[in-house]
Amino acid sequence: MPRYLTEKDIADFRAELCRIATERFARFGYEGVTMRQLAEALGCSPKTPYRYFKDKADILATLRAQAFSRFADTLENAAAKGAGPLERARQVSEAYLRFAFENPHAYRIMFEIDQPIDGSHADLAREAARARSYITRQAEELAAAGVIAVDPNLFGWSLWAASHGLVMLAQAGMLEHGPDYRTLSAFHGALMVRGAADLSKSTVKAKKA
Repeated sequence: MPRYLTEKDIADFRAELCRIATERFARFGYEGVTMRQLAEALGCSPKTPYRYFKDKADILATLRAQAFSRFADTLENAAAKGAGPLERARQVSEAYLRFAFENPHAYRIMFEIDQPIDGSHADLAREAARARSYITRQAEELAAAGVIAVDPNLFGWSLWAASHGLVMLAQAGMLEHGPDYRTLSAFHGALMVRGAADLSKSTVKAKKA
């Protein structure tokens, strides 16, 4: 007689499947992972994972949604600690890097796997948008406070691109003989803010002239 699965049994199995799948997708990419391999790692029959997820794409989308949700929570909590726009931007930037280095597998499946983020998986689309809003919102606040005088959308995305590039360099071991990533991040952030502020001053001088 088959054993009756409790809600805890189901939750525990899903959690273990997600843990293993996250690590496998991060290491081998989407094409390098099969449902059979996941079943073997879990010690169950090849059909068992299909009781919990539709297919491999469903597993990956669920994992990415969970990762983006935790990422967004981290950025949200960081933003709440800042007393002003500059401090909030600094807190969010530090939280971004801390999450990336403390959760390398989650970060990789969020940003390094080519899977559409659209209406086909509502949770993924929602959580990815929530995380993205916290990354760019700091630039909007800086612009509203007059700290920067450039397009906040371009500024936010540029800062995001730089942060992601820093993470990639660090994870590839390319910063081993360079500056500490915290020092590099702080320098780049200050450089961008200073440059955006100087643009404002240049514009004012040009108008007076």
